[in-house]
Amino acid sequence: MKINIVSSKQSWINPYLKKFSNYLKRRKMNVKILYTHNHIKKSDISFFLSYWDIVPERILKLSKFNLVVHESNLPKGRGWSPITWQILKGKKKIVICLIEATKKIDSGDIYLKKEIFFKGNELIDEIREKQVKVTLSLCKNFLVKYKNRAIKKKKQKGISSYYFRRSPKDSLLQLNKTIKQNFNLLRIVDNKKYPAFFYFKNNKYIIHIYKEKK
Repeated sequence: MKINIVSSKQSWINPYLKKFSNYLKRRKMNVKILYTHNHIKKSDISFFLSYWDIVPERILKLSKFNLVVHESNLPKGRGWSPITWQILKGKKKIVICLIEATKKIDSGDIYLKKEIFFKGNELIDEIREKQVKVTLSLCKNFLVKYKNRAIKKKKQKGISSYYFRRSPKDSLLQLNKTIKQNFNLLRIVDNKKYPAFFYFKNNKYIIHIYKEKK
């Protein structure tokens, strides 16, 4: 079985994908990790995991299955950073879908679903740990179904909604809100790439947040 794992080179998920690749290679699968869709050749499956570019249809035709993991109960929550937007709203249960990649963003058929649960006190590294665990579980489950010729899919049903792409400016804290009111935003900031910040008396202040280890 020929498998591509495609991710953006700057993505946080890449160290996990190397472990996933080794897991598949131990099971005698031919696996390549790619950082651009332009290097895809004819394959059985291409997993697009934390990949930020839109893949043209001519590339999608090179693989029997093109799969994306999306962290919302589709068709609600299509678009960018779905898990971040939902945590900002205080959600503790989030649906993750394994879907077919198509030319229209996040509109492909759904193969598998799984729920991820949060306590409400996790910071970004803990959120990502839980997210990637479910992500790779869905991918492994699909491979088992592929091997057993038991793949099923269903169309997305319902009214769609979309999340916008987040940027560093979205880490702005509201100075007049309490820490508790700002806490969900503090949970999803990245201390290095897009830290929390606020303005006071014409100065910009940056805040780094860490959880004390017990």
